[in-house]
Amino acid sequence: MMQHKRIDTVLFDLDGTLINTIDLIIASFLHTMDRYYPGQYTRDDVISFIGPPLSETFTKLDHSKLDEMTTTYRTFNHAQHDALVKKYEGVSETLVALRNEGYKMAIVTTKRRDTAIRGLELMELDQFFDVIISLDEVEKYKPDPEPLLKALRALKATPDQAIMVGDSEHDILGGKNTGTKTAGVAWSVKGSDHLASFEPDIMLNNMTDLLTYLEVTSSK
Repeated sequence: MMQHKRIDTVLFDLDGTLINTIDLIIASFLHTMDRYYPGQYTRDDVISFIGPPLSETFTKLDHSKLDEMTTTYRTFNHAQHDALVKKYEGVSETLVALRNEGYKMAIVTTKRRDTAIRGLELMELDQFFDVIISLDEVEKYKPDPEPLLKALRALKATPDQAIMVGDSEHDILGGKNTGTKTAGVAWSVKGSDHLASFEPDIMLNNMTDLLTYLEVTSSK
């Protein structure tokens, strides 16, 4: 049971994990779908789009409109960003505690770098992360191990010393494919049962549960 004491590195997904961008993402997808497929998509329909990069989602819908739909989505998303993004309880105090204990931390996201940094800065979480691996830095994205391995290299860490924390199966499978431990977050928009079906090592009901798992006592 003590095997996770060796963990000294935490990789975090961003959207739906550290920052609550779910309302923003759903509104952005609905805005885009209403323009190109009026009346065809509901909130429940677009929840299935959350996780992969936009390019994958829009290519499946209509490859010929990929650029156009991406621009529509991003224009709306950027305009509404600061109004719709919110904090999750327990995130800031968890990051403070991990930093105080000397944990190495990175963001591994399927967002573009500029949008990822904007969200981190808005929620005042940018101070915790020197390493951000975004869609701009990789050829392949989660669940491929490339972005996780890139983050680990930048942190001078190894998979067996790391845990990947996320709200999507892409995060859990990405961790498994890389050889890290994995933590799912129960506040995943797809539901904790869905996430649990991918068998993460732990399910977090609050981000502070990560401190319990890693046996970090408190935020000093």
